[in-house]
Amino acid sequence: MKVITIKQPWATLIAEGYKEYEFRIWKTKYRGDILIHAGKSIDKKAMNRFKHLNLEYPVGQIIAKATITDCIYVDEEFAQKMCKKDPVVYKGLINKGDWDGYGFKIENVEKINPIEVNGKLSLWDYDYEN
Repeated sequence: MKVITIKQPWATLIAEGYKEYEFRIWKTKYRGDILIHAGKSIDKKAMNRFKHLNLEYPVGQIIAKATITDCIYVDEEFAQKMCKKDPVVYKGLINKGDWDGYGFKIENVEKINPIEVNGKLSLWDYDYEN
């Protein structure tokens, strides 16, 4: 199954249903089931924004299964829409300056028993049995 490695707190925010898009500078044609891997990197600045949620932020583990249903180009209109929808989660999305990127629409999120594994760049494969 395909896997995407995501820094914390973003991986947990997806697993918990707070974040519905994962943003990358590259686009993907892949649509289908995917595992969410919480990488070993942490966005410390962002972690402070989400202290109030009292969530656990594991690292180096696959923590959820989901589906990528779309990949859209993130223009200013979309960024503003997302910031209005949830200004805490999507704060700064429109302040990227020359940032040119894509949003992977993540749906059907299910938390799973954590699986310790090292992450990789891009989409990668992992032999996963439900």
